[in-house]
Amino acid sequence: MPIVYEVRADYDADTIVVYQAYADRIADPALRAGRFVPPFSSGRMTWIKPSYRWLLHRSNFGRKPGQERILAVRITRAGWEEALAAGALTSGDQAVLARADVHVQWDPERSLRGAALNEYSIQVGLGRGVIRSYVEEWTVGITDLTERTRRIADLLRSGKTAQARCLLPPERLYPADPVRRHQPRG
Repeated sequence: MPIVYEVRADYDADTIVVYQAYADRIADPALRAGRFVPPFSSGRMTWIKPSYRWLLHRSNFGRKPGQERILAVRITRAGWEEALAAGALTSGDQAVLARADVHVQWDPERSLRGAALNEYSIQVGLGRGVIRSYVEEWTVGITDLTERTRRIADLLRSGKTAQARCLLPPERLYPADPVRRHQPRG
């Protein structure tokens, strides 16, 4: 069965939601300000993911140290597409990657229970050259999904997968043009 590279996201005509997991010390000030503020660091790469399920897996449903708070960050689609335009595949030419402000990586999408699927989800690493734009220009709002994430985990532990699935944000296929050039060949 061929591997599928697709971006599924919660988006509208102007914005797209990406997910990140942080400790309270970063999440609380960001939620109060509606954008990332110190102690958030613009001096290191930050990874954004349009797949909530992938972030659930990555953060172990908000149970990994430093990733206890799950944030939905609504950014402009123009910013998202600007990031993709500046991106280099992490599996590509390492010399190109070393110079790139944005890193693009594909990882196996996850089922709600964490099993790897035959479709791949994108995650985008924003380097120092674009983080300021992400924080000051692209971010439209930040929502705390920590309680929803905990509720989903509780439902899954109770064997209530259908109820847990109902709490997932609506994600649909994102238009391929901005992402197509970042799909691995092979």
